[in-house]
Amino acid sequence: MKNLFVVALALLTAVALANPATLIDEGRFQEAYQEALDLGTPEGYALAAKAASYFAGYKATTDKDKETWYTKAEQAAKKAIEADPNYPEGYFELARAQGRLAQFRGILASLNLASSVRDNLKKTLALDPNHDAAMVALAIWNLELAQKGVGWMYGASIKRVEPLFQKAIALNPTAIAHRLEYGSALIRLKKPDAAREQLQKALELPAKTWVDRADQEKARKLLTELR
Repeated sequence: MKNLFVVALALLTAVALANPATLIDEGRFQEAYQEALDLGTPEGYALAAKAASYFAGYKATTDKDKETWYTKAEQAAKKAIEADPNYPEGYFELARAQGRLAQFRGILASLNLASSVRDNLKKTLALDPNHDAAMVALAIWNLELAQKGVGWMYGASIKRVEPLFQKAIALNPTAIAHRLEYGSALIRLKKPDAAREQLQKALELPAKTWVDRADQEKARKLLTELR
């Protein structure tokens, strides 16, 4: 009986270690991507897209690898939407991947992606009005297009940036990524004192995942540059 218990415990441990969300938290993005794809569910495809985007953004070392993994994220997100058109994470992950892919594709493709990113973020928020990460992404979308001088073409406005960040942080005040992105945006908006406040907060919050720790390193670097 004791041996059976040990075997059962080992199996449960193996399952936990193979959990895609756990692998993502540990920074094992490539493993998480494959494990999540193999689930074949809307949630699995969305997690695969998240893992692929994280690998591209945090670990890929060349533009070619980044584009490859963001494309994998885009494809996985589309599968999530096909599997469940009412699952908000599918639209959010598609917006995240396409937002990054815009920097690698031609100008015409990038212009089309700008509209797709906006539409997918709005769809995310229509399905989940309290999706704080989508609010942060929409804030960045408004900032990017407004500062590039093409905001008027897409309905982007610099005035929406800070309110979106503030609402997202009110919903999820312990998200290190939100503080980092807000601080980065405030630097671009020529508000260094407010930026320092957000970046310092990012460093004070407890880091629970590999990405949290990586984001804190980015915040630390930005703070050093501000000084």
